[in-house]
Amino acid sequence: MRDARIDRRLFLRGVGGATAGLAAATALSACGTGTSRSASTGTGGKAGKTVVVRDSGGSYGAALQKAIYTPFTQETGIQVKVLNLDDAPLLAQIKQGRPQCDLINNSMMSHLKYVKQDALETLDRDRLKSLKSAKIPTAQITDHAVGHSFYGQCIAYRTDAFGGKKPESWADFFDTKAFQGGRAMCSPDGDLPELEFALLADGVPMDKLYPLDVDRAFKVLTRLRSGIKKFWDSGPLPGVLLSRQEVTMSTVWDGRIADLQKQGVPVERQLNGIRRQFSGYAIAKDAANVDNAYKLMDFALRAESQAALAQAFPSNPSSPLAYAKLTEDERNALAGAPKYYDKGFDAEIDWWLKNESAVTKRWLEWARG
Repeated sequence: MRDARIDRRLFLRGVGGATAGLAAATALSACGTGTSRSASTGTGGKAGKTVVVRDSGGSYGAALQKAIYTPFTQETGIQVKVLNLDDAPLLAQIKQGRPQCDLINNSMMSHLKYVKQDALETLDRDRLKSLKSAKIPTAQITDHAVGHSFYGQCIAYRTDAFGGKKPESWADFFDTKAFQGGRAMCSPDGDLPELEFALLADGVPMDKLYPLDVDRAFKVLTRLRSGIKKFWDSGPLPGVLLSRQEVTMSTVWDGRIADLQKQGVPVERQLNGIRRQFSGYAIAKDAANVDNAYKLMDFALRAESQAALAQAFPSNPSSPLAYAKLTEDERNALAGAPKYYDKGFDAEIDWWLKNESAVTKRWLEWARG
């Protein structure tokens, strides 16, 4: 799949896929020309039976089709058209007052960036009954977006590398004497720089991480620098490095571990100190089919819908009720399961929005060093 995490990188750079994205938008322009914008409309005409949603496609998009879009159409009769478009061209459309999608499925961090450019509708929470019925955490409900799931970055390690010992924390990840072998960490091309993990390794409690002590984090990272064999920028790469035994431990997007284990690779995850980042739904400013966007968002936020998506894709629902609708094995495979949730922390988006550019510049200088 083309991971949704890549959207953060593309937004930061303001480039990437723009030409292909604009071509896709042109092809779908006929789908976004309706005028269904009030609660009293939306039942007549082509616009009343259509909603255009932006997602990142790939296997994730296929899972959304199976778990969300098809059941939604079956229940409502509203056809869901999908647009795979990166942030830069989509923002350009919205600024021109001609968005080619109605509902946007994106990272909550990207949604905040959209808000700063006045690119999202202010949500009417009374039109989203699932906020209460699914018990969506208040931290994932903003004026412009609602979080539906999260992905996490954690430790992946080879179970045959340490003589039966198991790393239990980020301190173990940074300890190449007790846990020998090379390491791999993420580059800013893949995700946010991993400063939090360095601070946790240095003894900072999870609830005291923010505001991040950047100088302290880089001091800890420098101690590990010679042991880092590769900086990864795509989801499959940590698994490749572990499979080839080029490293014994790597940071990883949690959902990648299950695939490796199915392939027989002797790897396991350690969820202590996992960093969570949420994705969510928002409605594009001046969207043509606002009513149907609300309906699809409300449907997708249901606990049942979130559970169905988790069964089709390694997605961690924001609704705590969704986990009860999964089997024990399905539930415990997810980092969001109740038994694991307190092991991790949420990335503080506001801090990263203010500091990402400067931290990334410093990270690049450190990596070259």
